[in-house]
Amino acid sequence: MESIDGTLIGREPEQEALSGFVTGNGGRALVLRGDAGVGKSTLLDHVADLASDKGHRVIRAVGVEAESELPFAGLHQFLHPLLPFVNQLDDSHRRAFDVVFGRSEGAPSSVMTLGIAVLDLLSLAASRKPLLLVLDDGQWFDTSSIEVCGFVGRRLSGGPVRLLVGLRSDVPSGFDTAALPQLPVTTLSEKASEQLLDLRSPGLDPRIRRLILDEAQGNPLALLELPSHGTRGGRAASDRGESPGHTGTPLSLPLPLRLQHVYGARIAALDDAVRAELLRAALDGVGAGTSTGRGHGARYRMTDIDEAAACGLLDMDPLSGDFVFRHPLVRSAVVQTATAGQRRAAHAVLAHVHREDVERRAIHLAASAVDPDERVAAALEAAADSATLRGASLTAVSWLTRAAELSQSHEERSRRLGDAAFVAGQAGLLDRARQLVRSDTTTGTSESPAAVLTSAYVALYEDGDVRSAQCLITAAIENIRDSGAREPNEVLTRLVNLLLAVSQYASDKTSWERTHELLGSLGDLVCPNSRVYEDAWGDVVRRGTGVRKRLERALAGLHTLEPWETTRLGVAAYHVDTLGQYRSHFQRIVDREVETGAVASAMTMLHLIMLDQMAVGEWDEAERTGQRTLDLTTAHDYALFAHHTHAYLGLLAAMRGRTDRARELQATVDTWARPRGVGFLTQIADAIGTTAALTEGDYEAAYLHAIGITSPGTFTSYAHQASRTLLDLVEAALHTGRTEQARRHALAAHHAGLPAVSPRLALLTYGALAMTATDPAEANDMYHRAETHPAAAGFPFELARVRLAHGIRLRQAQGRKAARPTLTLAAEAFERLGTPPWAERARAELRAAGAPGPTSPSASAECLAALTWQERRIADLAAGGLTNKEIGARMHLSPRTVGSHLYRVFPKLGITSRAALRDALGSRMT
Repeated sequence: MESIDGTLIGREPEQEALSGFVTGNGGRALVLRGDAGVGKSTLLDHVADLASDKGHRVIRAVGVEAESELPFAGLHQFLHPLLPFVNQLDDSHRRAFDVVFGRSEGAPSSVMTLGIAVLDLLSLAASRKPLLLVLDDGQWFDTSSIEVCGFVGRRLSGGPVRLLVGLRSDVPSGFDTAALPQLPVTTLSEKASEQLLDLRSPGLDPRIRRLILDEAQGNPLALLELPSHGTRGGRAASDRGESPGHTGTPLSLPLPLRLQHVYGARIAALDDAVRAELLRAALDGVGAGTSTGRGHGARYRMTDIDEAAACGLLDMDPLSGDFVFRHPLVRSAVVQTATAGQRRAAHAVLAHVHREDVERRAIHLAASAVDPDERVAAALEAAADSATLRGASLTAVSWLTRAAELSQSHEERSRRLGDAAFVAGQAGLLDRARQLVRSDTTTGTSESPAAVLTSAYVALYEDGDVRSAQCLITAAIENIRDSGAREPNEVLTRLVNLLLAVSQYASDKTSWERTHELLGSLGDLVCPNSRVYEDAWGDVVRRGTGVRKRLERALAGLHTLEPWETTRLGVAAYHVDTLGQYRSHFQRIVDREVETGAVASAMTMLHLIMLDQMAVGEWDEAERTGQRTLDLTTAHDYALFAHHTHAYLGLLAAMRGRTDRARELQATVDTWARPRGVGFLTQIADAIGTTAALTEGDYEAAYLHAIGITSPGTFTSYAHQASRTLLDLVEAALHTGRTEQARRHALAAHHAGLPAVSPRLALLTYGALAMTATDPAEANDMYHRAETHPAAAGFPFELARVRLAHGIRLRQAQGRKAARPTLTLAAEAFERLGTPPWAERARAELRAAGAPGPTSPSASAECLAALTWQERRIADLAAGGLTNKEIGARMHLSPRTVGSHLYRVFPKLGITSRAALRDALGSRMT
């Protein structure tokens, strides 16, 4: 395809579609996809001219392979002309641009946050004039930029902004899954090919003309380039079956490769200095096409290359006035025709050109090196650190691996391979992590600490093997300690932190005591943050005092922390119930890391986000987060995290009253976790059973589940659910007549100082003390403390339960009128949360307090229908005057189970006592 007197040949359908794209109502996005040389760039030029004629502002960018690993390089190129508008944005969006474009320090924003900022910037820029963004060679854009462009493109509707992307169909890219509309650009028809060839190269020998048409296969670039070589020895070329120009290229090669050979003939004829200049430009990603935009930082500027321009290898960029390659295939041919030594020399020059850019300098230095070079290895290591903070952990793994190859000492090589394996594990690349540690042959027959770290990590997260993981890590830490280590180091810190994670999942007193003893022997070799994890993750009841303040200090520099460090601190924040203040930051990190970053850290952060959503009552959002986490953990074969997610989804289902689903998930978690000794998950499984039974009003079953976690009057050591189920155990004990056990447990919470550990534990402790108090003054004081606690509103489910109990007590002690306001607050909270059983229980208490209810002395048909057969039978027998013991004898149940059934029956019938059963059931009692 070529423009002849302003007319495109053979592209009428594409022109019609693109004209509608420019002139149609509302913003939109479109991807042009086709083979190299098929004419995508010409169509993009056509659209740009058309849009300019229609009054649009056109901004162009071109992806270049040399920058495909530089995070946000493509976005910088695209948005560079619009940066003056950034100062008009609000502070949060301005900061997002400042960070990703290197104008200020801090962690980059999530894809969603940055994408919204880009949308605002585009909307602002297009407020005066419609805007067309044209991206050629989009397959070479870096992953981070593609994610943002895809996010933006999917949301361009109803506005004055349009996005047009050109992609090569033979190169995979992130745009392939961006879900943007596509327009295929195919080869020209035979008729159009002949027309283009005859117009551009009239008078060809018929045999040469036929050979060119056969070789070009409808590719416009081939139709334009091959004729200039076909006239050289045409018969000989035809007779030998070679492509025109004596290039020696077999006809069986793919067309773009044959074209590269054609360009190679022109390049070979150039002066050595010109070829060297072209090579430096190609390796630095100088653009190709008539408009290349501006890249991430300055690109190499070619000089003294008129000879290359004269033979059709270069064009002039009309915006910058700089030379650019005529086509991406020219750039590829320049690199392919150079020797390895020439490429290394060019990279060395480029490393000096980009000496102020840590990542680009490192890339070129690494490409210029042959032998081990500690200076280059250190530069790559620094670039990997930079990439990690930008959310590009996959890139960091590659750079650390190359740094290890270039290390001069065995120790440095081993350390860098260990670092690469660690980052690979965090990025969800467990097979790659294993491969990296196996490639470390410097430690002789014994496993290196990095290899132990990887083996233990895989054992824990792939299969939940806490026992093997703990043995491996403990032995490795003891070896480091016994070898005479005098100061902390990265490998030891990683081993310590993984040991703490293993101990947390084991949730076993013996395991934790061994861990404390080992870490105690290390003294100052354990870093301060690891000490925070030791106290928060283990036994928050006994070691949690003061953790919140230490955690706040550690999180003061949140934006400068690596994703895995932020994750660990987030887990500590969960144990002291302060997740809410950090959730927005976790969300940004998740969106950034989940595609190309620390995927494993993103899984845990999603857990933390879900837990906070559950705590604050955003239960629909929590369920969506849980499903997203489950999909992610399953896709990466992280079995431990997958079952961890099942556990939280089960707990949420139990709170919402979806008890069948809750018990199904409880069984799944328990069956997997208990044989492996993953006590952290078996405790959550017991908590699911407790919560489901409480929701159903089966207080006997709830009590039995609760004491499986901890006994009344004590909090089992290193059982994280022991304190979290405080209110559950107390409530179940009270409803089953175990008032002494309930009171003892509430007092134990008070004596353990739980209110000082976390705001949620303060609410639970005060609520439990109030429920179990026999002194009215103490009860009123404790209810007041619970309901007016500054953080109480952040835990609406627990607060509503405390208010429900308070309302019942008020009705019994002060009369129905006094109880209504508190019961109303409880009922409304349960309804907002979306837990019908709890809401109905509160409404039943409201009706008992004189709130509007059924006017008939008999229960409505709907209320009676809510009873199970067994509940109805027990209710009939109780209404007939039988005691619980007598009913149990008839139905082969224990008196306690009968009592639990009656507690479920009362709220369903809108009553609060046994005496009201006869009237509620009316004439239907037995």
